[in-house]
Amino acid sequence: MDDRGESAALSAGLSGALTDFGHRLMARVYYADTDFSGVVYHARYLEFLERGRSDYLRLTGVHHTELLDGKHGERIVWVVRRMEIDFRSPARMDDILTIDTRTDDISGARIFMGQQLKRAPLRFSETTIFDSA
Repeated sequence: MDDRGESAALSAGLSGALTDFGHRLMARVYYADTDFSGVVYHARYLEFLERGRSDYLRLTGVHHTELLDGKHGERIVWVVRRMEIDFRSPARMDDILTIDTRTDDISGARIFMGQQLKRAPLRFSETTIFDSA
């Protein structure tokens, strides 16, 4: 069954986009991301950040499945060793989030990334939910 390129068109923006600073991914907050009051549950932010890091690496040619399968030599997996998060303002159900990811430093087998998660523009300004380094 020929989809006439529809699959490619639909998935084109699925992984976000590489930018001058690194990577940008947009995501919507769904009911499942929130607590009983409609505010994003704090642990869900880690999942949004993981999507940002994974898609950033994928777009730069680093595919988790290839590393795990040992396609380029020995099997490799990424492990988050440390996170520091400053929460500033909550996201809520149906908000559109922007996840910006950048590479701060590469040292041996370590990659240090900085991320920022913002709520999409509301009345001409963005709200920073938190910065992560």
